[in-house]
Amino acid sequence: MRKHFETEILHEEKKRERKFSSKVTPIYQTSAFTFKDLDDLEGFYQGNGSYLYSRTGNPNTDELGEAVARLEGAPAGVAASSGLAAILAGILAVVKNGDHIVAADDLYGGSYHMLEKELNDFGIETSFVSFTDQTQVENAIKENTKLLYTESISNPLLRVEDIEGVVQIAKKHGLITLVDNTFATPYHCRPYLMGVDLVVHSATKYIGGHSDVISGVLTGREDIVAQAKTKVVNLGTNVSPFEAWLTVRGLKTLALRMRAQSSNARKLAEALSQNKFIEKVYYPFDKDAEGYSAMVTIQLSKKVDIQQFFRSLSWIKIAPTLAGVETTVSHPLMTSHRELPQEVAEALGITKEVVRISVGIEHAEDIIAQFEQAVEKSL
Repeated sequence: MRKHFETEILHEEKKRERKFSSKVTPIYQTSAFTFKDLDDLEGFYQGNGSYLYSRTGNPNTDELGEAVARLEGAPAGVAASSGLAAILAGILAVVKNGDHIVAADDLYGGSYHMLEKELNDFGIETSFVSFTDQTQVENAIKENTKLLYTESISNPLLRVEDIEGVVQIAKKHGLITLVDNTFATPYHCRPYLMGVDLVVHSATKYIGGHSDVISGVLTGREDIVAQAKTKVVNLGTNVSPFEAWLTVRGLKTLALRMRAQSSNARKLAEALSQNKFIEKVYYPFDKDAEGYSAMVTIQLSKKVDIQQFFRSLSWIKIAPTLAGVETTVSHPLMTSHRELPQEVAEALGITKEVVRISVGIEHAEDIIAQFEQAVEKSL
């Protein structure tokens, strides 16, 4: 029987075998698992056992990968130590030295840097182009291109990707697709069900949801995720059992949090759109009248003193990350996109006046009042 999203989060199909009938999966905070004899040990290597060493697998880390995959509608998932670790595992499962990637030019700054610098040092080339123009994407494809990589909602300017269009190009050229679904979450968007091969999350953000964990999850095609898991194991980018357990605990309230936070975000975006000292509000207004994404990005007028604006936010904290239940702000040019070349940032419109707002679950009127007061005090 088909379950609704809120039910899927809490209830999996298969029953987990446990010695004791614990309602919640215990924390298997162990570095290794024991065996009764050498035949039992050999059985693991022959495929008859589940766990050997927590770097190679653990019930908590497996539960996290499976839970997010279930919500994405994907057959497999693997958890990693961070969002970037999950992205790296997905990329390395597809490309190798001498291969080429076509990536959106408005990616999260950490992803951009990893592709432009770190992977380039290992002989993996990336072309960054605007995914708003399918002709540009197709023109960037080479004989050695293996992967198209983009975000369902871009960071920080909240461009909603034409996922069907990206999939169409990939199928035409025989390429693998990787979509970062961190901002949208499976609550708003399920790229795998739209034909995407791999879907990645910085589970540090909305999947965990409480600003107390660092983890990542890659989901998608079973054969590619199996290859990605070998990268996680052999490169040592596994997530710890306790971090995985915390992330799964946070995941259970994803629907409640995203509903409240996205609704608040839309209300905030609508209110700030009326403020004459805010030049531009970035928000996907046309996607859902109830709110689509819990992020709002604004471009302040040059009449607003940016330093004073941040100082005037009172209980709203400045943070380099996002997606907790409390409203926070960040300055992309100084944090998430600090590593972008200046000309790239300017071309994208990421200037010193741009402020990224992660909207929380507080009352919408209080959030709106705080930002309006901060603008007024900063003129």
